[in-house]
This record gives sequence, C-alpha cells and structure tokens, in this order.
Amino acid sequence: MLSWENASFKTLVTESLNQDSIESDAYGGICQRAWVEINDQALAYNVRQLKSILSAKTKLMGVVKADAYGHGACQVSQTILEAGADWLAVATVPEGIELRLAGIEAPILILGATDRPEQIQAIAHWQLQPTICTPQQALVFSETLSHYTKAMPVHLMLDTGMSRLGMPWQEAVKFVQFVQRLPNLKIASIYSHLATADSPDQTVMRKQHQRFEEAIDSCCIDREGFSRDVQLHFANSAATLTDSALHYDMVRVGLALYGFYPAPHLHQKVNLKPVMQVKARVTQVKTIEAGTGVSYGYQFIAKKRMRLAVVGIGYADGVPRNLSNKMKVIVRDKLIPQVGAITMDQLMLDVSDIPDLETGEVVTLLGEQGKYQISAEDWANTLGTISWEILCSFKHRLPRVAVEK
Repeated sequence: MLSWENASFKTLVTESLNQDSIESDAYGGICQRAWVEINDQALAYNVRQLKSILSAKTKLMGVVKADAYGHGACQVSQTILEAGADWLAVATVPEGIELRLAGIEAPILILGATDRPEQIQAIAHWQLQPTICTPQQALVFSETLSHYTKAMPVHLMLDTGMSRLGMPWQEAVKFVQFVQRLPNLKIASIYSHLATADSPDQTVMRKQHQRFEEAIDSCCIDREGFSRDVQLHFANSAATLTDSALHYDMVRVGLALYGFYPAPHLHQKVNLKPVMQVKARVTQVKTIEAGTGVSYGYQFIAKKRMRLAVVGIGYADGVPRNLSNKMKVIVRDKLIPQVGAITMDQLMLDVSDIPDLETGEVVTLLGEQGKYQISAEDWANTLGTISWEILCSFKHRLPRVAVEK
C-alpha cells in the first residue's frame, strides 16, 4: 500500500517533483495530470529547413526568449545549436544566465534594453552580449566597465519604423561614431526590427529596408561579409521566409523554429513541423441529465442526457478561458467539444460519443492524433490573437516532455 510513510513512495514523489523533464514513457507517473510534449526531431528538422534557404555566409540566430516561446529554453537551445544554429537571442539578462547555467557556450544576444550597473556587471560576468539603443545607455555601459580589461561586444539597435527600441535611423552615423569612441565597448553588430514583415503588402517592409540600407551606407560599413568586424542583421521569421535580400550576415528566427508560419501566405516557402503538443488526462467521467448546468455561471446547460468528462488542465496552465464552449480536443481519434466555462485547473468535455471512456485516458488539446490536428493557430484564430501568444501561455507547472516521433 502506498503511503507517505512508505520510503519508496516518498522517494518516488520527491524524484518526480525534482525532475526538470519527464521521459516520454513515464505517462503513468503520479504527477502527470497534464503536460507539454516537445518533439526534438521536429525542432532540429526546422533548423535544417531554415538553413537550407540561407546562403553559406548567413548565420542563424535562434530566438529562445520567453522560455523558447513556451517550449523550454535550455533544451531547445541545446537542440537547435546541435542542428546548426549559430547564435541565441533572449529578452532579459536572467534568461541569458539560465542558458549559461545549463552549460550553453554559444554567443547570446540580449534583445531587451539594459542600463543598470548590476545588469551590466552580470552581462560581463556571464559573457552575454547586450543591445545598445541610445548614447546614454552606451555611456553607462562604458563607465560601468571601466575596470574591465576586455572590451564588451555590443549590438546597436536602429529604429527604422518599429517605433520601439532603437536609435532613429537618421542618427545612425552619430550613434555609431559615439559608441566607437567609448572605451570598453566594441561594436559587434548593427541591426533593426521589422514591423510588418508578415503582411502580404510589403510597402512598409520595403521602406524599412531602404532606411536600414541608407543608415548602413551612411556609416560606411564594409559589405564584404565576414571580412569585416561589424555584422548586420535585419530579418525575423517572416522576413527570412520572404526575401533573401533581407538576410544579411544573420537572421533572427523565432516562431518558424517552432514549426509555425508568421502568416498564411508564407506556408509554401519552406516545410516546417510543429514542435509542441499539449495533452492532459481525464480525471472523472459522469452522466448528467438534461437541464443540468456545467461549470461556473452555467454558460452551458445540457439539452439532453449526456456523458461528461473532467480533464485536469485549465486556464492556470495556459488554456485561455475565452475558449470556453468554443474549442474541441482530440480523444480516441475523435473531435470532442469542450463545454462550460474553463476553470483554473480543469475543463469539461461532452464525451457522449465515447460511452466507454475511462478515467486516465489521454486528451490532445494541441497536436495531432489520427486524422485530426489542432494547432496554436486554430486557437489564435478563434480568439482573434496570434499563435505567439498561445505558445507562450503554457505555464511551468506543465512538465515539458521530450519525445521523438
């Protein structure tokens, strides 16, 4: 009999709670009410597909911020580097430190703005590479690093139309010259970010490209590839798939790594495979009578006698509550409707079409089973949002399980 006093059971619980990931054959584990599967083979395949459309001189920077878009930053980083990625990009200093603690030695660019002395010292200690957006920020870096013997590689961000981070492109020459004169800093790259690369209308993207070109020309940056010290990068996933003229020395790829396309018109550019699946278990099955309300607020009332399954996943895990009564899942190769308000830890299904469904059976919320596939794009379209938001929403209490298939 299993009890907390039982030493082997106590060890099993402790080890399960301490695992960073759980192997794919451990679905019977005591902690697995719901989980996220990460297909490393699909991830590596996507890297190879993306590299196939790049020239030999163009490097691939894998964007692994926000825990690799919910996929698990450390494992994703190791997989994509082994598959051929050259750089990594994160948003924050702690994200970069996490990768270093995992033993990752590849160059890591911090995309977000940092300017506090303690951040700068951490960047130097962990050998990360910061984005510099303003002369004031560059000055703080230079002064903070005055006692360091080695110049820090920095990446200058130009605003060519995103109206977010970066120095206005018209001031590129003054910006570059200012940073070049500062001790303790070495310009590693100049880059910008596109606002509308995923749009079929390329007007704004082309205007931004022209501005970037003018800024680089005005700075007299040598265009002879790796023979110069300063690299150029401009393309996100959408731009990478759109036009090789936007590739420069490096591309910054996020969404496409994980098997998703930034826009429908880009689907034919390269073949990608979704990396993530989200699954959960049925925790109870019951029969309810006609007229019975389901979940908070009785947003669903049974019109007839029906079988109801409770599933151990909810909005605290990352399933949007606004999908209540609007989503379907896959159970036993069938599309099954969700009913009632999605709650913090659970949701309910109408399983009347599976009268012999049992507790413990697996439900696929996102992913493929049999002839059906449900993607983050489907959820995003239903909610009027983007697949990026869906992928980033899955919380850490869902273990990431590495699978190969």
